[in-house]
Amino acid sequence: MEYRTLTLYNVVMWFQKFFRPSRKEKPPTRGARSLYFHNTLGNEKQEFTLPARVHTVRMYNCGPTVYDRQHIGNLSMFVFADILRGTLEYNGFQVKQVINITDFGHLTSDADEGEDKMSKGLKREGLKPTLENMKILGEKYTAVFLEDIRKLNIDTERIEFPRASEYVPAQIAMIQALEEKGYAYKISDGVYFDTSRYPAYGALGGIHLEGQKEGARVEANTEKRNPIDFALWKSNPKLGWDSPWGKGFPGWHIECSAMVRRTLGEQIDIHTGGIEHIPIHHNNEIAQSEAATGKKPFSRFWIHRAHIQIDGGKIAKSKGQTIYLSDIIERGFHPYALRYLLLGAHYRTSMNFTWESLEAAQTALLRLRALIDATSESGTMPAIYRSRFIDRMNDDLDTPGALAVLWEMVHDSSQSPEDIRAGLIEADTVFKVGLSSSDDSLKSLGVHALALASLPGNIQELVKEREQSRIKKDWAHADELRERLRSEGYEIEDGKDGVRISRV
Repeated sequence: MEYRTLTLYNVVMWFQKFFRPSRKEKPPTRGARSLYFHNTLGNEKQEFTLPARVHTVRMYNCGPTVYDRQHIGNLSMFVFADILRGTLEYNGFQVKQVINITDFGHLTSDADEGEDKMSKGLKREGLKPTLENMKILGEKYTAVFLEDIRKLNIDTERIEFPRASEYVPAQIAMIQALEEKGYAYKISDGVYFDTSRYPAYGALGGIHLEGQKEGARVEANTEKRNPIDFALWKSNPKLGWDSPWGKGFPGWHIECSAMVRRTLGEQIDIHTGGIEHIPIHHNNEIAQSEAATGKKPFSRFWIHRAHIQIDGGKIAKSKGQTIYLSDIIERGFHPYALRYLLLGAHYRTSMNFTWESLEAAQTALLRLRALIDATSESGTMPAIYRSRFIDRMNDDLDTPGALAVLWEMVHDSSQSPEDIRAGLIEADTVFKVGLSSSDDSLKSLGVHALALASLPGNIQELVKEREQSRIKKDWAHADELRERLRSEGYEIEDGKDGVRISRV
């Protein structure tokens, strides 16, 4: 039995530990409303709170691999994360948010075999496979990504975007820690994590390990101790960084764990990603992080977004089934229309994108903006609608339900225009679809939409057809339609703010 000397200091510290008043967390500014998220770890809806004496939510969002532009399916992930952040802040929480930038070593699939995406990007652009060129490629498409999410009204100044290539020493140090603790082993092509040493592997999403082992590509690497063991370091004598195991690259999964640890700490509150990350990438993150630090849980909440489809099919670059934000803008849509469209489906439900649904979303958004612009008087969001809006958003980010509440408020004749305006502006602190913005671009679109709506149906169709011809750069057909409009008694002029239509 161990005996310790009892001193006055020991007595005082013991007394303070058990009898001093505890410092309680500051209550959310919106009132005592419970906030619930569906936690993939446990597969249930759980109340979100912070530990005592902690006031900032530490949130990590799996970011893009910057070998190319990000399509709307990729971008939807960051709109979702932004709405999640807005909901947390609406409830009075402070948020520290990190989105990683993968600028090397991301495999084509989530497995450890396959063509490297950054190498694929270098080939496409005719660049030699060097670390310098990889950085050039990465920064080029990082800039494109950041500009895209800014256009979607995401404030990048409030987010940290660590580059994986800048955290290689941290990744090497984490692999060394795993090796020292007996969780890692070296074979001919690199260093691997021994999943048999981590009994809880696969708990996220309830992954059936036997089925995963049966489907694993054992023949791709017969040296691995277990089929589902994953790479921590991949050897490459010709390209990469120096390490205790020779030149090469960190495995894809280790980068997130190392960057989380350096930017947010050993344990975080929320980790997000797409549902495709659940079976392998996020289970690997949990295993290596908790094994390295000895602390559980790595993240208290895991929140995953469902995929977006296009015209009922999977987004696939290889088959040309993809849409970029630039495509949306070229067709005359405001980026906020896409953001509004995403609100119409719950994040855990697969949404189907069509051009018709985007047009309907923009029309609805412009109607709301017209109500904002119709009066400059300030009011207060009606209490009943604020309460219902909070209830819907706090119930696992029920954006369709919250949107429906706003439209009920708009159609409620007992509410004043000033209070409806105030309600829309308050809700926009979460939705961020441009209702509270001083940007006049939505207003200009609204004026054009109202002018077009006042024209006869056949003229509206000719104008729309001509706009599509101009988008496709079919100038001959656009000129032909201009003449048809003139013969119908309408003159059309093209300007930087859109088209102007007038009677001849």
